Amino acid sequence: MTDAPDGRPRPPDQWRHRGVRGLTIARDAGVRGWRWWARSWDRLVAALQDEAPVGSAAAPSPSGPLVEQRDASRLIAVPARGYVYSFYIRATFAWSSPASLRSEVLSWYVQYFQPNAIQRLTRLAADAARDLPPHRAGDLEVALQRALADDPVWRYRRGDVVITCRPDAAVRLDERILPALKPHIDRLVKLEYEFDEQLRQARFAEQLSRRWTAILSEHVDETADQDITDARDHMLTAQQDAARWINDLLSHHPDHPTDPTPSPSIPPQQTRSAPDSSPS
Repeated sequence: MTDAPDGRPRPPDQWRHRGVRGLTIARDAGVRGWRWWARSWDRLVAALQDEAPVGSAAAPSPSGPLVEQRDASRLIAVPARGYVYSFYIRATFAWSSPASLRSEVLSWYVQYFQPNAIQRLTRLAADAARDLPPHRAGDLEVALQRALADDPVWRYRRGDVVITCRPDAAVRLDERILPALKPHIDRLVKLEYEFDEQLRQARFAEQLSRRWTAILSEHVDETADQDITDARDHMLTAQQDAARWINDLLSHHPDHPTDPTPSPSIPPQQTRSAPDSSPS
């Protein structure tokens, strides 16, 4: 077919060119769509597995097992002795798996097994709190920590997947008992302050008298002045009294181990020598 006199293609040729162009565009779009679908399919398959997608854009996998720490949604209440007041426990669980799991998979297993871990910790706390009075929260926390140290890792299995849990617990008092304990605690704080102040004064007196005793002993060696000898003996007695004061304070305090202050060494010539009555 020939072109029209004005140089434009005849109508049949024009429709043929348009058809070829449309087929070419459709082919290119189909190829691009297929490549996009193939890449999307590979990402979808990798996301459903336990391994990260392979590719230049994949994030580097962390070294070592993945650990997820999760707190209990609310405080765990266990009754104290008498079943009138309770102890309240703030529980924290550190979850991990020896297998290489993605964070979403590990979170699913944590959500599945955490109620079992909370129930187990509740039983341990209830057994330890049953014979404790309601103001002994510290003793309950020590007992719980000792029990958890004896069995530090809890294991849970679902199919071939093993999840490990390391629990931790902190104990709080029942708020209803705080008004009754406050006067007693205030009194203990005051007594503790008085003890620390007396112990500080006793140690200062012992150190000061020890220094003066050493200084006066040097002068006693150089001269036979009776006043210096008397002063030295007086400071030595004060040093011994301060040491006994320290030992007495420590022996009556339950939170301080008895650490007796050693008796001060008696310098030479500590006894008063008789005056020389021999004729010159």
